[in-house]
Amino acid sequence: MSNEQKKTVKVKLVRSPSRTVGGHRDTVLGLGLKRMNQVRELEDTPAVRGMITKVAYLVKVVD
Repeated sequence: MSNEQKKTVKVKLVRSPSRTVGGHRDTVLGLGLKRMNQVRELEDTPAVRGMITKVAYLVKVVD
């Protein structure tokens, strides 16, 4: 691999997924978010962007 920096995106869980559709709960877990206000830095890929879009009402993209 080259020494290029991979682009990343930070995602924060801002709402509880407890009373949501099961698939949305699974998506939040797939993003690696388990607790409220938890922030994860993920690789910026189309798959991750799609997951963020699917649960946009539960998560927030932070700087």
